[in-house]
Amino acid sequence: MYLAVSGNIGSGKSTLTGLLSRRYNLAPVYESVDENPYLADFYADMLRYSFHSQVFFLAKRLEQHLQLINGADFVIQDRTVFEDANIFARNLYESGKMDTRDWETYQALYRGILPALRTPDLLIHIDASLPTLRRRIGKRGRAFEQDIPDAYLEGLGRLYGEWVGGYRLSPLVRVPGDELDFVQDPSAFEWICERIADLGFREPILR
Repeated sequence: MYLAVSGNIGSGKSTLTGLLSRRYNLAPVYESVDENPYLADFYADMLRYSFHSQVFFLAKRLEQHLQLINGADFVIQDRTVFEDANIFARNLYESGKMDTRDWETYQALYRGILPALRTPDLLIHIDASLPTLRRRIGKRGRAFEQDIPDAYLEGLGRLYGEWVGGYRLSPLVRVPGDELDFVQDPSAFEWICERIADLGFREPILR
């Protein structure tokens, strides 16, 4: 079983990935945010560093798939390569923060590695509004994230809505992140697990 958790910056996907990995006995694979050497520079100057940052994430995602996901029996991933390309890189291009030459080169790289990537058996997506994202970003205290423009988060949110609305790669559970505090409220987390069970995924998974 390969589960994936998707959502905007600050939506709580890393936390939910950890909770689900323990409940279902899945090996967690987290996004390489703290490893990205371009990220602080990117948030300071998106136009200059957008291509560098996105190519780093694409390379790490390919590495994760080849080493940790493609051959794994029980795994859960925090953000997918499909989000990197269809939401984050696209948002940068459409907002003028990535030029056409870099966008076309990025797309060529993405299309080149796509056949090597396993698709999820189940996607859990967290919907969250800007106030919720801001509150959670503030709580986790990453200095370089505190000044992310609202317009950037809203652009990501719009593309997430389009992407999830047309998602057909696997069954999908949508989590209302503004209403469900799955970190503090055990019943909220149980609601998510019940939706997963409704789709035929049972726990605990025994290796």
